[in-house]
Amino acid sequence: MKKLVRGFLPEVDPLIELPPVFTAWEAAAKNLPKLLVGSQFQKTLEELPPFPFDALKTKAEIERAMQLLSYFGHAYVWGQKTAPKSIPEVLAKPWWEVAKMAGRPPVLSYASYALTNWKRLDPKGPIDLGNIVLIQNFLGGIDEEWFILVHVAIEAKAHDALNACIDALDAKDAATLNRHLSTMATSLEAMCDTLDRMPERCDPYIYFTRVRPYIHGWKNHPAFPVGLIYSGVDEKPKQYRGETGAQSSIIPTLDGLLGITHTQDELYHYLQEMREYMPEEHRAFLAYVEQNSHVRAFVKEHSECKELYNRCVSLINRFRLTHLGYAAAYIQKQHQATSKNPTEVGTGGTPFMSYLKKHQDETSAFILE
Repeated sequence: MKKLVRGFLPEVDPLIELPPVFTAWEAAAKNLPKLLVGSQFQKTLEELPPFPFDALKTKAEIERAMQLLSYFGHAYVWGQKTAPKSIPEVLAKPWWEVAKMAGRPPVLSYASYALTNWKRLDPKGPIDLGNIVLIQNFLGGIDEEWFILVHVAIEAKAHDALNACIDALDAKDAATLNRHLSTMATSLEAMCDTLDRMPERCDPYIYFTRVRPYIHGWKNHPAFPVGLIYSGVDEKPKQYRGETGAQSSIIPTLDGLLGITHTQDELYHYLQEMREYMPEEHRAFLAYVEQNSHVRAFVKEHSECKELYNRCVSLINRFRLTHLGYAAAYIQKQHQATSKNPTEVGTGGTPFMSYLKKHQDETSAFILE
């Protein structure tokens, strides 16, 4: 398995817009916040020309198309007072086809929401907070920007930890493994420090009322008991999970390297399902690390590695604990105004508080005595 150039971020900066043949769609995408505020998006969408998905030539174009269509799909569904029963054919058909090209379900996933949704203010500067902004928004505003950009920055910080996973698989002695675990710990600490910055510019109330409503899916959601019809594709309703950080491949990969496992219950099966929403190459990287790691067994036989191993486990636990705290503040403690944005169900359609708490408890149990 080859090393990653930028962790799970694309090797080159994401494409900002599609070629000229897509001009009408790109114009609507850039105007999406205004169209949503004016309640004009549904009308605008239905008047767009056919989306020429056959004109997509490169991976970057496919990813920008997937991003644009996914934002349009969620804007159409959640930008109305009453959730619709179907998505119009002008959007449903190209979304379905582009999703097949991208290797992910036709729904907004973490890859389109965060991994490919950034550009640098200074093209030569770092991929980090202060130098990145979003390509695509729903409503816009600093809270929406910051919420997503914190995730992008975390992905950038994870680069060294992920490559340390590959190195650690080949470690034959304690000193070599310790070197790679030290790299992983430093990277994890930077990830945790970045996650700690979420409250700086993302207010819990604004997140809940202006950001979160657009990223729900239509599986295990009270507004969609049977799912959503993709008109012109299939008249049988489809059910897909909404965007969630559980679709990031970072922590599952680090779990796999360190031998952190989780009880095979509903949470376990949900996390396995989330892999279907990850880019195919990320799923392959995760599976390779998970299937080839003997790090935990090695550490048990080499006590000189235990301190750094435990530090890595503790930092993953810190990351999960911070996430749990945010889930309580940003979702559970907020006032539910409508069933479209429920406080008891996560955007992925799960009882998120119990899942997150269980996940964190299971992680802490892997500290070696």
